[in-house]
Amino acid sequence: MTDRTAPVAARELPAVAAGDAAPPGTRNTAVLLVFTAVTNLADGVTKVALPLLAAQVSSAPSQVAAVSLTLTLPWLLIALHVGVLVDRFDRRRLLWIADGLRLAAVAALLQLTAAGALSITALCAAGTVLGVAEVIALTSAAALVPAVVPPTGRERANAWITGAETVCNEFAGPFAGGLLLAAGTGFALGATWFSYLAASLVLLLLTGSFRARRPGPVTPGARETVGHQIVTGLRHLWSHRLLRTMSLILTVLCASWGAWLALMPLYATESMGLTPRGYGTLLSALGVGGLVGALAVTRLNRLLGRRRVMGADLAGTFAMMAVPALTGAPWAVAAAAFAGGMGGTLWAVNARTIGQRLVPDHLLGRYTAVTRLFGWGAMPVGSGLVGLLAQGLGPRPAFLVFAALVALAVPAFLRALTPGALSAASGPDA
Repeated sequence: MTDRTAPVAARELPAVAAGDAAPPGTRNTAVLLVFTAVTNLADGVTKVALPLLAAQVSSAPSQVAAVSLTLTLPWLLIALHVGVLVDRFDRRRLLWIADGLRLAAVAALLQLTAAGALSITALCAAGTVLGVAEVIALTSAAALVPAVVPPTGRERANAWITGAETVCNEFAGPFAGGLLLAAGTGFALGATWFSYLAASLVLLLLTGSFRARRPGPVTPGARETVGHQIVTGLRHLWSHRLLRTMSLILTVLCASWGAWLALMPLYATESMGLTPRGYGTLLSALGVGGLVGALAVTRLNRLLGRRRVMGADLAGTFAMMAVPALTGAPWAVAAAAFAGGMGGTLWAVNARTIGQRLVPDHLLGRYTAVTRLFGWGAMPVGSGLVGLLAQGLGPRPAFLVFAALVALAVPAFLRALTPGALSAASGPDA
């Protein structure tokens, strides 16, 4: 199987030898970190605000669920096409376009709320626009890292950005959303609007080149169709054993996360006897683990090696699924959740760094879109499957089934993610 590492390294090294100045990685990392934190914080607020607004407009559970679905459905419908877009156009401008869509959607909601004309249709439309903007923003930001951060700083940049995504989108954002909504719907939406505006202005501080580098001159009129470019991106991923295996393992892990998040609320309150506050504390163990993973990943990679660190995600996710199947002790389930959250961040940082090293710049948008499609698309599949299993077998056997699925992924991990393959993928800059 062809190894893509050498050609990529060969493309990078001549630039350094030719005397090209490396981009100011520290400054660009800080800019991307601030942009990611602010936009994900605002995204977390909207994920709480829109369903709550829907519940005020309609008491039909299906309509409230439809509003929530619009925020995530674009990942399944347009991720591959957005990947092509990211590989064709200026990636910083795409981030501005994403924030422009967000600003327009939130402004429309503000006007409708002030006029008392808010409806489920309007909320679904706004949710769809915000969901599309999130796909564009996250794909563009991930593909932008190699262009504005030198190789030696990418692992650190990916760690900070991943930590910001985890903490702000999943925990701090929803928490802030609850507080802002308590102060008033207009106040919450207004704060969200100004957050997106501030994030757009921060991008002015980025320096470097923001358009994908082509491997050769582009012949006028020879541009491939969108469908052909999607196939090219998929073929590149599938032809590389390491990248292919990482994506398939990620699918299993994310399906397990979707199952855990779907089943744990009922299991925690009914089987473990936790109050809503206790469940919130249990859930926060995921975020704390993710933050610890982001802070420790660089040091752990040096002490233990990238293979053991990435293997920690399989171990952590296995613990997340196996411990609730064996015991309902809150401390044990929380400890397993902490391990799972930490492992998830360790995997994400290393996988992004490896992908940015192995995937050519002109394919990086499509690669990012495909991997997120696999991962985020697997979560609702895991949620639906665990519901059926729990209905027929009970919650503990359902958890055990997903623990077994994670265990089945271990042999593939050991065969493909060898020390040699990961060392080659990391390159001499690691």
